[in-house]
Amino acid sequence: MTTTGADHATALRGPWWWSRWRSAVLDVGLALVSALECAAEGIPFSRDAGIPVSAGIVFGLLAGSVLVLRRKWPIAVVLVAIAITPAQMGFLMGIVGLYTLAAAELPRRIIVALAGMTFLGTLIVTFVRVRQSMARGDLTLGDWFVPFASLATSLGLTAPPVLLGLYVGARRRLMESLRERADSLERELQLLAERAEERAEWARGEERTRIAREMHDVVAHRVSLMVVHAAALQAVARKDPEKAVKNAALVGDMGRQALTELREMLGVLRSGEAAQRRTAAASASVAAAPVPLAAVGVAAAAAASRVVAEEEGPWLSELEVLVGQSAAAGMVVDLSVEGDVRSYAAAIEQTAFRVVQEALTNAHKHAAGAKTHVRLAHRVAEIAMQVENEPPPEPASAASAGLPSGGNGLVGMRERVLGLGGVFVSGPTDAGGFRVSAVIPAT
Repeated sequence: MTTTGADHATALRGPWWWSRWRSAVLDVGLALVSALECAAEGIPFSRDAGIPVSAGIVFGLLAGSVLVLRRKWPIAVVLVAIAITPAQMGFLMGIVGLYTLAAAELPRRIIVALAGMTFLGTLIVTFVRVRQSMARGDLTLGDWFVPFASLATSLGLTAPPVLLGLYVGARRRLMESLRERADSLERELQLLAERAEERAEWARGEERTRIAREMHDVVAHRVSLMVVHAAALQAVARKDPEKAVKNAALVGDMGRQALTELREMLGVLRSGEAAQRRTAAASASVAAAPVPLAAVGVAAAAAASRVVAEEEGPWLSELEVLVGQSAAAGMVVDLSVEGDVRSYAAAIEQTAFRVVQEALTNAHKHAAGAKTHVRLAHRVAEIAMQVENEPPPEPASAASAGLPSGGNGLVGMRERVLGLGGVFVSGPTDAGGFRVSAVIPAT
C-alpha cells in the first residue's frame, strides 16, 4: 500500500518552504548559478553605468540570489528579472522564474500579464542593443535584422519556459487529482470492507436465528407428540395392552422422525461449514490472483442456487400427515382446504407448514383434549391459514402432561411470516380458546 495523506506529507517534508530536500538543493544550486551569472554580467554593466566594478558585482550577486525564492514567491522572482533586464543580466533567472510561474497554481491572467511584461521588456532591450551595435558598425546586416533579432530573442526567452511550465503544472495537478482519487477509493474500500463485515455479522446472526427456529419447529412438535403418547401409554399400559403397544410404536416413529430431521439439519450445517472453508480458500487464491467482479457474481449466484437446491423442508402436501399425527395422539382435529390447490415457492410452503405445525404443538401443550380446527385457503394472490382450538375440557390437562414451553413458538412464526411480507395475528378467542392466523403473499 502506498503512503498517502498526512503520512505522505510527513515523509516528504523538507526545510522551510520546500516539500523535499531535493527541491531545496536544486533551488539553492540554481540560485548560486544565477548569482554568478549576474555577477559576471554586472562587470560590463558597472562600466556602462559609471559605477565601481565591485558595486556591479555585489548588485549582480544579490539580484541573482533572488532565484532561491522561486517556489515561495514566483511573482517576485519574475518582477526582479524584469527589473534587471535593461542591465542585460538575469537571463537564467528570467527563464526559470517564468517556468515556475507558469507551473504554479496561479490565475492565468497573472501568468499572461507577467509573461507579456517579460516579452515586452526583452523585445525593447534587444531592439535597442542590436540597433546600437549596428550603429557602431559591429553588425553590417540590413535594417530587417533589428526587428527579427528582437522578436526571435524575446520569443526564445519567453515562450518555451511558459509553455513548459503550463504543461508541467497541468501534469502535476492531474497526478494530484489521481492521488486524491486513489485515496478516496482506498477510504471507500475500507468503508465497504467494514460494511461487508457488518453485513456478514448480521447474516451470521440471522442464520443462527433461523437455525434456532428450525430446531425449535422440528424438535418441539415431535417431542410434544412423544410426550403425549407416552402419557397415554402410561395411562393404558395395564388396562389396554394392545393400545399401549400401538402408542409405544407411535412414540418410536416420532422419535425416529425427529432424529431424521435433526440429522438432515446437521448435515446442512456441516455442508455450510465446508462451503465456508472452500470460500476461505477461494478468498486466499483471489488475494494472490485478482478475479473479475463478474466471475464473483456468477460464483455467488451458483452458490445461492446450490443452497436453495439442497435445502429440503416440509411441503403443504404433507399437511394431512401432520394432522393425522396429531389425531393419533388423541387430538380431535378438523382440516378444511379452500380454493384450488397449487404449488408455491419452497419458502412459502415451508413457512405455511411450520405455522400450522407450531400451532398444533401449542394446542398439544396448552389445550390437551380440545377440538382444533385447521383451515387452509388458496387465494389468487395469497395463501391463508388459521388454526383455532376450543377451550380445553380439563384446564389441568396441560400441566399433567408435563409439556414445557419455551415461549419461542409464536415469535418464530411471526418472524417467518413477516420475513415473507405476510401478516400474522395470534391471541385468545372470545370462547376461551386460542387462534393463530397468517396470510402470506403467493409471490
